Amino acid sequence: MIKLFSLKQEKAAEEEASGSAAGAKKIAPGLIRMQKDMSELKLDKGMTMTFPNGKEDLMAFKVTVSPDEGIYRGGSFCFDFKVPKTYPHDAPKVLCETTVFHPNIDMEGHVCLNILREDWKPVLTIQSVIMGLQFLMLEPNADDPLNKDAAKILAEDRQRFTRLVRASSLLWLSLLPPPPSASRQPWPSARPRRPASMCVWRPRLTLRPWRSR
Repeated sequence: MIKLFSLKQEKAAEEEASGSAAGAKKIAPGLIRMQKDMSELKLDKGMTMTFPNGKEDLMAFKVTVSPDEGIYRGGSFCFDFKVPKTYPHDAPKVLCETTVFHPNIDMEGHVCLNILREDWKPVLTIQSVIMGLQFLMLEPNADDPLNKDAAKILAEDRQRFTRLVRASSLLWLSLLPPPPSASRQPWPSARPRRPASMCVWRPRLTLRPWRSR
């Protein structure tokens, strides 16, 4: 009887160890979905993606949108993505790291995009979000603003709004020291949040020292 009990204990211990090993290798559902999204992702011309923590970390990355038409043509806009473990049940967290005078992006970089808020659905993908950001930079929406001043000017006088976008980008650049071996070009932009946190917006040239966290 004692021997039989010991055998049962050994078997139970083996099963528990096997279950623990299987659990350790188990991949989170959010990561599985991200792997699928990334395998199907297609970036249009003028868009790039980088992984600050390496490509092993698919849950944190940056997307740069560089429109070739519209009010923001010639600019480069860096968006930081943080994907929660509960993805796709919860939307990614997106922050614009480049300062821009835009009705749907406030001066802290928060982005007003409906599919990142109330219209998010699990069937949507990272591709959907990137396309939404791309469209936002081509067609700013004055009807759903975060920056109400920008939205009011855009709605009343589109030409004035365009001038202000360009002028504000030059003003933000004036707060930065000129980069070595690079002359200033039209359409620069930067966000002087902190001395160690700046993004410079230039056509075909974007200098982005990372901010310390």
